[in-house]
Parts: sequence; C-alpha cells; structure tokens
Amino acid sequence: MNLAIADHETVLSRDRGSEFEKVFKAHFKGLHAYACTILRDDIMAEEMVQNVFCRLWEKTDHIEIRESVSGYLYRSVYHESLNYIKHLKVRDAYQTYAIHQMEHSDNTSHNLELEELESRLDIALKELPEKCRTIFQMSRFEELKYQEIADRLQLPVKTIENQMGKALRLLRLKLVDFLPVSFLLFFLS
Repeated sequence: MNLAIADHETVLSRDRGSEFEKVFKAHFKGLHAYACTILRDDIMAEEMVQNVFCRLWEKTDHIEIRESVSGYLYRSVYHESLNYIKHLKVRDAYQTYAIHQMEHSDNTSHNLELEELESRLDIALKELPEKCRTIFQMSRFEELKYQEIADRLQLPVKTIENQMGKALRLLRLKLVDFLPVSFLLFFLS
C-alpha cells in the first residue's frame, strides 16, 4: 500500500494491518464528522465512513493514491454519502409512485396489469440464481444495507454489491418489455 499521511508526509510502514490501523485511527473521527454534515445522520455517517475503509482494505493492493491519504478519504466519503442520498431519493420516488398508483388502481384493467406485473416479477425473481435472489430480497424487501446483508450472510460487502448488480441487470432484462421506463428506473436503480 503506497499511502502517505498528509500531515506527517511520511510513508507508512510495510505492515498492511498496522498501516491500515494508523490511517483508520488518524482519520475516522474527522471523516465521521464530515459525513455527519452531509447526511445529518450520525449512524449513517458512521456506515459511510466504514464502507470507505472496507473498500480501501479490500482494494489496498490495487489503489494508487497520488495525493494525500486525507484528500482521498474525504473525497471517497463525500461520494459515498452522495450515493446514499441518491439511493434515498430513488426509494422515496418509488414509494411516491407506488402510493400514487395504488390510489388510482380502482379500474379493472389496472388491477389486471398489477397482477400481471406481480406474476412476472415473481417469475423473474425465481429465475435469479439463489444467492442473487436472497441478496436482492434482503436489500429491497427487508430494506437491509449492504453491510447488514454481508454480516448476516458472512460474505464480503463487495460480493453483495456484485450480486445486487447482477440481480438488477437480470431483472431489468426480464421486465423491460412489461414495465414503463420510469417505473424501471425507480424500482431497479
């Protein structure tokens, strides 16, 4: 790992665990406070910072930081926080859409379309590989965060991310002819 602490301009020791621990201890509180200013949620801010450090740990052999470690970490927390906010907006938009659709579902043809959608979604979910389906259902139906799913299934967070991406791609392909584009964007983003 070619990390240098900006404040000390020194190269960290070669011991990966020791290096990582030093970087973590030196930056966690500041990164957490920064994420809190963006998210205004202490718990989610902590999770965003932990996600960044998890990704750093997993990719430590493949990351070249050409700037200060501090700058890299703050930018990573910023982007992680913005992605979370985007996720919340998509979820809220879908919930608004679903509520609107339910309020206007009095006619028979709409009810038939809804039944067809539920049927196709059920079939599409059953056709997913078991791991993909389980992870998708935990994320979308139980509303668990990737880290929570990873903890429950004892898998790396990166595996959860990859399986969710795979599930979303497969569901988009299976449902693309049936669903309006706007619904697909809200439901499967």
